Amino acid sequence: MSKASWLVDFPQMDRADLLFIRKTLDGAYKNFSRSYGDVIESLFDPLLYFLVWFEKLLVNSPWWIIIAIICGLVFSATRSWKLTLGVLIAFLLIGYFGMWENTMRTMSIIFVCTLISIAVGIPIGIMMSRSDRAQSIVTPILDIMQTMPAFVYLIPVVMLLGIGKVPGVIAVVIYAIPPVIRLTNLGIRLVDKEVLEAATAYGASSRQRLFGVQLPLALPTIMAGINQTIMMALAMVVIASMIGVKGLGQPVLRSITNQYFTIGLFNGLAIVALAIVFDRVSQAYGKRTQRHLEGAQQ
Repeated sequence: MSKASWLVDFPQMDRADLLFIRKTLDGAYKNFSRSYGDVIESLFDPLLYFLVWFEKLLVNSPWWIIIAIICGLVFSATRSWKLTLGVLIAFLLIGYFGMWENTMRTMSIIFVCTLISIAVGIPIGIMMSRSDRAQSIVTPILDIMQTMPAFVYLIPVVMLLGIGKVPGVIAVVIYAIPPVIRLTNLGIRLVDKEVLEAATAYGASSRQRLFGVQLPLALPTIMAGINQTIMMALAMVVIASMIGVKGLGQPVLRSITNQYFTIGLFNGLAIVALAIVFDRVSQAYGKRTQRHLEGAQQ
């Protein structure tokens, strides 16, 4: 190689060596999925049964009961008649335009993904807030999870578990869980140290300080993380439909491949409506909780 070509061309690994590395990694993952795929898939059977049961419950229940329950939950969380009325109108329009079943399927997936994200994310956020070393280890992993293209999550999950609801839930959770972890860690770290010192002076243990002081005061920030997790889960719905997750994402995907503008528009607007409902409700609940805590402190 001449000096001029060395200056122009970037030095690269030998093509044969690169091909060997790729084949080795691909073969190792394929052998792993063939050997342990069925075992790992069986571990998620309870999750699959719950998903199927919950989806059937939402789809087969009378629509007016579902809307009444949703509006009741919205009002109990926000104490806002205007927001409750807006939610009622949104769901009535969704049903009127024939998107009720797909909306219920999407809600079941989002509900389960949010529960898993909260159950896994909040303990990890607590661990990060109590240990700088844990934070230094987990933060780069969260950075990778948030910057990795969403389609990349589907490759190892599909190779390991195939297509269906469970792989879709796993992909959505991986994509959506970072905000609740980050904001749980941030919310606990932002708790006033003087408040913690006062709790310690009154004889509170580490566990009592966590559950009696830190988590309640960090709740508005944690709610913001849950809000962002729900938004990211909804954003992943269309991509998850590529691996067999039924819901509003499949008509959108079908409209892209077949150029059905109206189907894509209506179902896209339904996803937007769900996002607005979840966003407004979680924000209103967080603000109401914060006002309650400020009043209690005064």
